[in-house]
Amino acid sequence: MDIERLRRGPLREGAFPSRLHEPRTAVVIGRWLGAALVVCFATGLLSHVMQEWGGPLPSRPVNGYRITQGLHVISGIAMIPLLGAKLWTVYPKLFEWPPVQGVLHLLERAGIALLVAAVLLEVFTGLLNTVQWYPWPFPFRQTHYWTAWLALGGLLLHLSAKAPLIAEHRSRRAAAPVAGRRGFLAAVTASVGLVTLTTAGQTVPWLRRADLLGPRRPDLGPQGLPVNRTAAQAGVAAVPADWRLSVGGPRPVELTLAELGAMPQHTAELPIACVEGWSASATWTGVRLRDLLDRVGAPPDATVRITSLQREGPYRVTEMASTYARDELTLLALRVNGEILAPDHGYPVRIIAPNRPGVLQTKWVAKVEAL
Repeated sequence: MDIERLRRGPLREGAFPSRLHEPRTAVVIGRWLGAALVVCFATGLLSHVMQEWGGPLPSRPVNGYRITQGLHVISGIAMIPLLGAKLWTVYPKLFEWPPVQGVLHLLERAGIALLVAAVLLEVFTGLLNTVQWYPWPFPFRQTHYWTAWLALGGLLLHLSAKAPLIAEHRSRRAAAPVAGRRGFLAAVTASVGLVTLTTAGQTVPWLRRADLLGPRRPDLGPQGLPVNRTAAQAGVAAVPADWRLSVGGPRPVELTLAELGAMPQHTAELPIACVEGWSASATWTGVRLRDLLDRVGAPPDATVRITSLQREGPYRVTEMASTYARDELTLLALRVNGEILAPDHGYPVRIIAPNRPGVLQTKWVAKVEAL
């Protein structure tokens, strides 16, 4: 049987007439996509360290996590049009003939398949995480974390394999002019800019009016702040009438809400910044956590364990390194924007600390314990 007879449909010669399926276009878009992937990976890794290990990282700058997680989601969303353009540029390679040209070629194609699959999974699950929709049976955080390493490794292998081709087409002068290339790259740039402009407002305050496609408006919600997990969802719709804050240490105490209100009150302007990419600043008022720790005689370097009234969840119990616990801006907040905390914002008291993920700003606090 003549093997050439198998060349039908997309396998036939000349099946892809566009001149833009060429190396220079792929290199330019790949450069942008690679930069977005590296930014997304680095900021995501930082977020993972802060969530899973709780530090020890500095509590300054105050907006640090807001910036890095905002960049994580912004770069991840920007990857969507870039990834589409990159795949369109190179997809005719899927149908090159013969399909396999030796062991090295087979390994290269397998590596590209792994890279594409990992990046697609990262972008798909990350985008759905921004709207808190999880239609899959596997855990998001762990899968997202390990798939990111696969994507980064696949990118490095791909760059190594394609280094000669990239070097050949790295500059505009080295590439032959192709009709339509500038227009195509301009369209891709405009698409990335439009997607960024209409979604970044959930993090960047001065882009808030253009936040047409962002999954969250940071200025909407009880007391002007969004809510990820309501009191009803956490099973804390009604706080016990005999609620007391238990503060553990060498000289443990239990304090009523009135007793906490009688202690020296401090106010701080701090953001809530969540892994979904939204953030919002608010004015918080309450007791400095370090004042409570001093009251029970906790050592200056003690790690603090914080327990919530919520019935279950991965962040019902969290730990806070001393760099945060002893920061003068870290509060056990009783009020936000001058009002008593709404139930959805953590009534009777919640933690608020600088440069800390929103999931670790524990709401409905029942116990604070110096370890």
